[in-house]
Amino acid sequence: MSLFLTGERQAWIFVFKCLLAFYLTAWLSMLLQLQQPATAMITVAIVMHPQRGMVLAKSFYRAIGTVTGSLFALLLMALFPQQSELLVLSLSLWVGLCSGGAVFHRNFRAYGFVLAGYTAAVVVLPAASDPHRIFDTAMLRVSEVMLGIVVAALVSDMVWPEGLRDVLQRTEREHYEDFMALARESLLGSIPRAQLEQAHLRCVRAAVQLEDLRASVVFEDPQARARSSRMRLLNLRYMAAATSFQSLHHLINRLERGHHGRTAQALIQLYAPVGEALAPAGSLAPRPLAARLDACEERLQVRAAQLRATLRQEPDLLLEFDSGATLLRRFAGELCDFVALEATLRDTQGHLPGASERVVFRRSNDRVAALIAAARTFFTMLGLGAFWLMTAWPSGTTAMLLATLFSGLLATTSAPVAATANTLAGFALGALASYVSAFVLLPGGDGFVMLVLGTLPLLMIGPYLTTRNATLPGVGTGYTLGFVLMLALKNPMTYESERFINEALASLFGLMVTGMAFMVIPAVVGTRWLWRRQMQQLRRQVQRAATAPMPGLLYAFESGHRDLFHQIVQHTRHGSASSRSLMAWGLAIHECGRALLELRQDMESAALPPDVRALAQQAVQALAQLYDEPDKARWTQADRAVECAIVRVCHSLPRARASCQPVLSHLLQLRNALRDDESALAPYIVGHADNRRA
Repeated sequence: MSLFLTGERQAWIFVFKCLLAFYLTAWLSMLLQLQQPATAMITVAIVMHPQRGMVLAKSFYRAIGTVTGSLFALLLMALFPQQSELLVLSLSLWVGLCSGGAVFHRNFRAYGFVLAGYTAAVVVLPAASDPHRIFDTAMLRVSEVMLGIVVAALVSDMVWPEGLRDVLQRTEREHYEDFMALARESLLGSIPRAQLEQAHLRCVRAAVQLEDLRASVVFEDPQARARSSRMRLLNLRYMAAATSFQSLHHLINRLERGHHGRTAQALIQLYAPVGEALAPAGSLAPRPLAARLDACEERLQVRAAQLRATLRQEPDLLLEFDSGATLLRRFAGELCDFVALEATLRDTQGHLPGASERVVFRRSNDRVAALIAAARTFFTMLGLGAFWLMTAWPSGTTAMLLATLFSGLLATTSAPVAATANTLAGFALGALASYVSAFVLLPGGDGFVMLVLGTLPLLMIGPYLTTRNATLPGVGTGYTLGFVLMLALKNPMTYESERFINEALASLFGLMVTGMAFMVIPAVVGTRWLWRRQMQQLRRQVQRAATAPMPGLLYAFESGHRDLFHQIVQHTRHGSASSRSLMAWGLAIHECGRALLELRQDMESAALPPDVRALAQQAVQALAQLYDEPDKARWTQADRAVECAIVRVCHSLPRARASCQPVLSHLLQLRNALRDDESALAPYIVGHADNRRA
């Protein structure tokens, strides 16, 4: 009950803030003698959000989109002032490209692209019959939109503000404690593969969630803006440490399955200094933990030498132990860096002194999905534009405007036809409510107070339905936009029932055509075709790790892989065969790609013998080809290339141990991953039982 009441309280606070922003925008629009207060109110409806950081982020990109769309509208009208056909063709192409940009970017930048197309249409179409009004129209639309943005931002920031900074800090600390608990629990020995898969999934979701929150909180908080680069670096250090942790436990699990328990136990014992640093459950505060982790580095080297002495009678297992020891030292170093940066961010307020390492969270966006969305919107707009020109329907421009807006907004959903149907239902209800307000309640009143009293009871339904988006997706947005668009507040206000009915029918027609376009050219988000394409892109992350330039590649790989994995898992049913395949490939790609990055970095050593470097490079290329198009022949080629490189490195160890030992460790890790009969590569392994060493 308390949770329900808390949710209702937050919902009604949001409703109050929306209504305050609506009426304050309408009042200021009339005070400033703006022509269409409805345009400013629509802006408020689009950008309002319970968290102020989200409002400011959406407002920022909407402002950029509005200015860009207005400038393009001026250019378009200057090029084709009297050529209506070319005007509609060019406008359709622009709106299509904007819709494709919205699908490509997926985050709040999508609003900028949607509004760039919508603003161009809202400026060009009304002025098509009178090109001389184009500049005045553009200035008025920009003024109205900017007013709506400013009012929404001020109301969100000043009236019961719900900041994202606390949410970001709380979420980041939860993920920190979860990861430390997982690392501490691993003291018990090996971790089952299913648990590793779930840990990987949590890490992926955590990394993407933290980046999304960081990208929004910088708009609302000066301290967060000053610390933004280090917050991103913290996230990427977390990802790097998580990858090394998973690779280490993959190795331990393989050794135990291969009946090499002594070597696995030696690695678990080697982990003891790190475990001791993590062991006190109540002492995971970052600053003392960073000091303990830093102190255990020397202990790791001494302990590794002691444990290595117990395995000297088995040279092959000794190599596996050395590989695991290298991996453990890497994990300990990355964990220490992560915890130290966490301590710095917690202990220091405001701007952090010194320069920060520049890192980028790389998004994995699909160009084909964006092109399909662009083509769909282009043909939708072109068809509506041709219908408008042939019939000279006065309300045809309204249908085009609605198609422009919702083609971009709904293209990113996994079920756009259902979303369009929900939005259409909400829009129809909003239009009906608007009719009641406009022709029953408002005509008998006078003044702004009566405007509020005549519209508030019915308008408030829209924002409240928006808070129920989980159960009624799109209905609240459709209702609010339908009410505001159909009410069409003007300065001065006019009451024309014929115009209202025409505009309502045109709006519903535009939405229905948008839904039909999604049926004819279906959205690819969430489809099996896109799933297969994204899985191929996921495998090609290994090729990127093998061939892309090294500067900045580590963080680009860590973030790009997780972002793409997160996109796929969102549209994959949990527990299905596709989900199991995704989990298996995700772990294999993550481990192999990171090992290739470390190997390539070690290959840059000038002291590495040329023949070793050449064979290692062949192994790198063979692995890239295997993950690009996996089959048994490529697996055999990759296994042979890695084995040849290992043999050559072993021969070169006596004369170049310092440069060859790290290369050997990573090659051994790659060989183990190749021959893992529980990994995604298992169907392609040729005679893997023969490849196991006794």
